Amino acid sequence: MISIPHKAKQFLVLLVKLLIVGGAFYFIYDQLAHNDKLDWQKFLTLFRKNQSVLGIGFILLLSVLNRYFEILKWQNLAKVIHEISLGEATKQVLAALTAGIFTPNGVGEYAGKALYYPKSEAKKVVFLNLICNGIQMILTVIFGIFGLLYFNAQHEVITAQTVTILFGVFVLLFVILFSLKKIKIKGYSIEKLLHKINEISKPIHRKNILLGTLRYLVFSHQYYFLFLAFDVDLPYFTLIATIAVVYFLASSLPTFQFLDFAVKGSVAIYFFGKLGVNEWIVVFISTLMWFLNVVLPVIIGAYYVLNFKTKTVE
Repeated sequence: MISIPHKAKQFLVLLVKLLIVGGAFYFIYDQLAHNDKLDWQKFLTLFRKNQSVLGIGFILLLSVLNRYFEILKWQNLAKVIHEISLGEATKQVLAALTAGIFTPNGVGEYAGKALYYPKSEAKKVVFLNLICNGIQMILTVIFGIFGLLYFNAQHEVITAQTVTILFGVFVLLFVILFSLKKIKIKGYSIEKLLHKINEISKPIHRKNILLGTLRYLVFSHQYYFLFLAFDVDLPYFTLIATIAVVYFLASSLPTFQFLDFAVKGSVAIYFFGKLGVNEWIVVFISTLMWFLNVVLPVIIGAYYVLNFKTKTVE
């Protein structure tokens, strides 16, 4: 095996750090500067009209809470390996977010967290991160299905017959999936996965579900309050149901973190268009949600990436 000199290794690590941070900032700038659907003049006019220090502070607080609950989720799950402090969990979550911003569906996030642990624990870290993200996806699906049913009852997008057929297909797939749970693919099976999930203590699972639910409620209501700030006057349940649908459908599509707002924005334009909401308002709110919940944490995460020490994993 070829041995890399220490100085060369340090240089390569620095180069990788700069590429990750530079790439993250380039993609952020590119999306904000070259999106022709963003009418900044309209935004500034409305902002001057409705600006409120208290309102801005409240929206920023929701962004902090959103990421804080995610950090608590990781700190809770990391206990399976060993206890970590809130500061350490913050460092791992934000650095991993920065590393995953331009990878499909944030895959780089898994590798980013694994770098903070010994190589022998890498598989366990990836598995725990899967549990961490998995509960968020399950909650998004559950709330999204209820939201879709509520939205469809008011604004028929698909017929009742189609809803019944889709529900039947989902149930059938679920039954087939669990009837084949012993079949192995590359040494893995659903049965083995369930066994590994059950090895984690129930209090950790319960806390994970609670924190995931709180996080979902925070970012969905942040979306809701932004609509109110943009003078969108719609009933609470109609807005919340539509937000749930947008997150459900957008999360089902393979995408990159840096394109997250574009995907959610496209889905949101269709559904909020049915409610008569102006397209530019939907685009701006989707962009603001992305900026507040992805861009700002990535900027902080860039600091942790640049200060990452390779000795952590040796």
